[in-house]
Amino acid sequence: MWFFARDPVRDFPFELIPEPPEGGPPGPWALHRGRKKATGSPVSIFVYDVKPGAEDQTQVAKAAFKRLKTLRHPNILAYIDGLETEKCLHVVTEAVTPLGIYLKARVEASGLKELEISWGLHQIVKALSFLVNDCSLIHNNVCMAAVFVDRAGEWKLGGLDYMYSAQGNGGGPPRKGIPELEQYDPPELADSSGTVVREKWSADMWRLGCLIWEVFNGPLPRAAALRNPGKIPKSLVPHYCELVGANPKVRPNPARFLQNCRAPGGFMSNRFVETNLFLEEIQIKEPAEKQKFFQELSKSLDTFPEDFCRHKVLPQLLTAFEFGNAGAVVLTPLFKVGKFLSAEEYQQKIIPVVVKMFSSTDRAMRIRLLQQMEQFIQYLDEPTVNTQIFPHVVHGFLDTNPAIREQTVKSMLLLAPKLNEANLNVELMKHFARLQAKDEQGPIRCNTTVCLGKIGSYLSASTRHRVLTSAFSRATKDPFAPSRVAGVLGFAATHNLYSMNDCAHKILPVLCGLTVDPEKSVRDQAFKAIRSFLSKLESVSEDPTQLEEVEKDVHAASSPGMGGAAASWAGWAVTGVSSLTSKLIRSHPTTAPTETNIPQRPTPEGVPAPAPTPVPAAPTTSGHWETQDEDKDTAEDSSAADRWDDEDWGSLEEAESVLAQQDEWSTGGQVSRASQSPTGAAGKLRAPGNRAGRSQAPRSHLLRVRGWPASITGVAQSPATRATPSLPCLHVPAPSRGRTLGVRTTGRASRLRVDRSRLSWPGRSAKSGGGRWRPNAPRGRWPRAP
Repeated sequence: MWFFARDPVRDFPFELIPEPPEGGPPGPWALHRGRKKATGSPVSIFVYDVKPGAEDQTQVAKAAFKRLKTLRHPNILAYIDGLETEKCLHVVTEAVTPLGIYLKARVEASGLKELEISWGLHQIVKALSFLVNDCSLIHNNVCMAAVFVDRAGEWKLGGLDYMYSAQGNGGGPPRKGIPELEQYDPPELADSSGTVVREKWSADMWRLGCLIWEVFNGPLPRAAALRNPGKIPKSLVPHYCELVGANPKVRPNPARFLQNCRAPGGFMSNRFVETNLFLEEIQIKEPAEKQKFFQELSKSLDTFPEDFCRHKVLPQLLTAFEFGNAGAVVLTPLFKVGKFLSAEEYQQKIIPVVVKMFSSTDRAMRIRLLQQMEQFIQYLDEPTVNTQIFPHVVHGFLDTNPAIREQTVKSMLLLAPKLNEANLNVELMKHFARLQAKDEQGPIRCNTTVCLGKIGSYLSASTRHRVLTSAFSRATKDPFAPSRVAGVLGFAATHNLYSMNDCAHKILPVLCGLTVDPEKSVRDQAFKAIRSFLSKLESVSEDPTQLEEVEKDVHAASSPGMGGAAASWAGWAVTGVSSLTSKLIRSHPTTAPTETNIPQRPTPEGVPAPAPTPVPAAPTTSGHWETQDEDKDTAEDSSAADRWDDEDWGSLEEAESVLAQQDEWSTGGQVSRASQSPTGAAGKLRAPGNRAGRSQAPRSHLLRVRGWPASITGVAQSPATRATPSLPCLHVPAPSRGRTLGVRTTGRASRLRVDRSRLSWPGRSAKSGGGRWRPNAPRGRWPRAP
């Protein structure tokens, strides 16, 4: 039977990358880049080829193999696997680069920062402290060639070839026999008399001083050059001088050296070192400490090295969110670090976390995700947006917090290009219609109009035809002036999406009504839009062949290119009005949209402004944006005289609940009961219409009537019938305070106690049927109304 020998190198789970060796410490080892065969993850492989007649070198290499395999410390080169044969030794470690090569590359690329060096030296000194104080081992080979840097920028101590025990049970220090390494030996080793008093760490601390000199000044030419600090920072010079002093007895212990450098104002006393130390102990920190750390972390990330952020900060952030319940505080630093990642890395590491965050019910996390969506939206694919993100985002439209509703509206600018037909043209339009009609915050209604104008080009042709004209027309009737401006600008931005018939019959009539708007900004934008549409109509009238070209986008499919004008038309509303949303909400806490936009007459001087009568909004769906019949206004005008009792001018029940909190009313006298009102319904106030047109908007006045506190809505008298409004009672201020007078209202008098000088009744002059209510004459006669 034949037995075939297996090649251990071929069966080794790691392989060398066919590239020249990267170099390594002077000695028997050669450093190669490698990878794991199963996963392709990068590693570093130290290779020693056994040569005949080099038994001493082979013993040194095997001793280093054994030491590296048994020593485990975060600041010592991490051992992964190894292979020992008769021909070679393979030691597999984490992927690292020799410190000399790393420093040279950093200087050529963007410059080496002292922050990086301070933390790197901190790690090397900490490794030496572990070896000397905890393991009683002398490294005996501290130099530039024995230090390596991993992909996160962490410095690792290697080169364990010549390590020996400080207790002397393993013999003295091994002989190096390499001049490049012997130049770092301290001067006391040349004294063979043995009379020099020294500590066990004295030699390694001298070599640490040589390493510091080389880091800042380059390769050490000779030992005498150590007398000149060169480019070593001033804060480090005193401690450096202790290391390279001639007296080995005064050289500090590694732990004491760290303590001295970490003192206030010391070289290692900075934010970068503190951040790294916290990350090393983050698993044992209290939740409150973690929250504070992550809140302050984003401010410092701009000054930290990119590799450190990608490979050390990012894993800690992901772990803190996944297992530490860090919450929304990790979002800002997480997205900041995400800028350093490639598209593939971002998709693998950040996107799964973002998708999971959107399902959270934490409001702070939701609003931060919405605010920073532009940083990750480009990495989200359409299926993920429609199935895992949009269903959670739409809950923000119904949130009771105005800030979340506002941010949800603004986020649609980024999500709309990735939404499917159902989510964009049905679900989103339903929420937008409700917000524009029912939301009590004017800035949110304004931003809804702005967002609709910006995403109009993504809507389907049928949705555009059904929604845009009606939505912008509704916005022009909003009591919040910026919303009216947004409606006008919405028409102008989407002008290419309307047919000529729509421009002439639906849009221009709406815009013309705004030319007499109380706000000058609204009027100015209305005139500009009118000129634009008129110019468009005139050009088609002059040359009818242009009609097809002008209306080419009206029935076209949704396309982002069609909304070129919308890309910049209303940026002011999102960045200007929206940035002041909180202030505007405080200024207009209960401004609710109404169905009409009829200007009120100014309140006369000396008379307090009346409280507006709340008008509940009807439930709104996308159908409320449907266009109305073109002859509706004409029909309303012709039948106004027949519908005088059809309009509800408010209820007294709401006023009673408000006035119940006022001071007590005077008793005495009889007041007409609601059941005696000609309206036939208690508390309902009916007013005659105006045959020549619509009646003026009602004005509400709070009354102080003996025995029946009430609030009524007064309207102008009809010039056609000269009839007085049918009101149960009326509060009429009189010239003097505290007089008990009476006023005749529809044939019935009520005794009133009045508190103000007079009341201007809204309406026309006395000659045309309106006029002013006059208080009683001093002799108590009851003058009739004109």
